[in-house]
Amino acid sequence: MRRSVLLVGCALLLLVAAAPGDCFHLCRAACASSSESQRGCRTALRAAMAGEGGAKHILCTGGAGYIGSHTVVHLLKAGYRVSILDNLSNASLKVKERLKQITGEDVPLFTTDTIDTDALLKLFKEQKFDGVIHYAALKAVGESVAMPLEYYTNNVSGTLTLLKVMREAGCKVLVFSSSATVYAPKETPLTEQDALGPSNPYGWTKFMIEQILQDLYKSDPSWKISILRYFNPVGAHPSGRIGESPSQPNNLLPYIQQVAVGRRPQLSVFGNDYNTPDGTGVRDYLHVEDLAEGHIAALTKLFQGDPCCITHNLGTGKGVSVLEMVDSFEKASGVKIPYKIEARRAGDLATVVADPSKANKELNWTAKRTIQEACANAWKWQSTNPYGYEDAPPQK
Repeated sequence: MRRSVLLVGCALLLLVAAAPGDCFHLCRAACASSSESQRGCRTALRAAMAGEGGAKHILCTGGAGYIGSHTVVHLLKAGYRVSILDNLSNASLKVKERLKQITGEDVPLFTTDTIDTDALLKLFKEQKFDGVIHYAALKAVGESVAMPLEYYTNNVSGTLTLLKVMREAGCKVLVFSSSATVYAPKETPLTEQDALGPSNPYGWTKFMIEQILQDLYKSDPSWKISILRYFNPVGAHPSGRIGESPSQPNNLLPYIQQVAVGRRPQLSVFGNDYNTPDGTGVRDYLHVEDLAEGHIAALTKLFQGDPCCITHNLGTGKGVSVLEMVDSFEKASGVKIPYKIEARRAGDLATVVADPSKANKELNWTAKRTIQEACANAWKWQSTNPYGYEDAPPQK
């Protein structure tokens, strides 16, 4: 009986809410007592949305990856119907089952590649997507320097193929996962109007795709496009079931995590003589859950608004130094992190931080979670999954 009342209540809330996500947040507290109740909330959301033409069907490219998988969880929470497109080149099939454990839903996963025009067009015609969140990309900065052709082919050509297929299928709502790497070096908070100037092929692929999207909108202003430039995602889902799983970490917190579980002997800190409070580099670290919510906010704005091509930074606006991150992780995990001070790396800046005020105002989005929460969630993920989604190597 209680569950039936909750479902009716959620459905009624949708009628007065500005968006599916608004309704979810309104009824989540009432449904928080069990995963069954939460699934009931989503069922009610979709049932009510069906009265207005059905729940929007969103394709999340790269949806089995680190950020994509967290976004899938939040899309489902907001009442969307979701499918994943991922060739699993940088992800694990195990994510599909983990998502089911978290959400109670079996999310379709298609292993089609974004550069396969025929397969992609067939998928769009069969599934009839209403919008796309586009994460799929190769993303390691160092690797992009060694393999530029592969990065330009996969990231730029793959996006061109996706856009052509979307146009043919009549699907013209897109949230694009860009990056702060498109900006020219600058040590004061970065705004969307600041100069662009990537310093590596990965950043240039994001820059080129942004230009393509702007040109596409100018040529056909029926498109709705959101470009999100985000800074340094960290943390994991609070359940510890999904998180970042790099074999070779390229970012600070995943490296710390692997030191904590004994996969690496120590952390290298590159430079302790910068003009920062403790001399180590400062960056803007954004909890992956906040980042996922930012994508939902952008998608909601597109569906509610007029055609556009808009750009927003997603970040906290606050910097955290390397040693502050180490300290926060040690407190969250209870594990001492050994580190060694090394020489500065060429090209590293003292501080790189976002100015997220435009997203705060226009998307009604703000990063809410602390670096302490990010470290606690990251430790729960890493301590229960020492090798990420992979099995432990055989004992020597």
